[in-house]
Amino acid sequence: METRHLTCIQCPRGCALAVRLEGADVLDVSGNTCKRGEVYARKEVVHPTRTVTSTVSVSGGARDRVSVKTLQDVPKERILDVMEVVNHTLVRAPVHVGDVLVADVCGTGSSLVATANVEAAS
Repeated sequence: METRHLTCIQCPRGCALAVRLEGADVLDVSGNTCKRGEVYARKEVVHPTRTVTSTVSVSGGARDRVSVKTLQDVPKERILDVMEVVNHTLVRAPVHVGDVLVADVCGTGSSLVATANVEAAS
């Protein structure tokens, strides 16, 4: 049996979690003060995922970058692949919140979307 210790990132409390495992099976989770902590801990030790946030280059815009994020969490082991795409993405202004800039980024099932507006340069 193994015990892994985590800090929950689902809310500002940052509960200290303990997850008891038998192989790949989660036996129990303790230390959480809400259900979200238990769900997070179970997922984190079996298949961790993250939302990726960054910026991409914009051409012809009032600003030269726009903030972006993945619509869904992506597997943690694919973050560097997603960032490689982010770093090489160039979009043309105007860009609006919610615009899909890269669909199904790296085959993760999650799209990369704009989280800010960038109007065309005047």
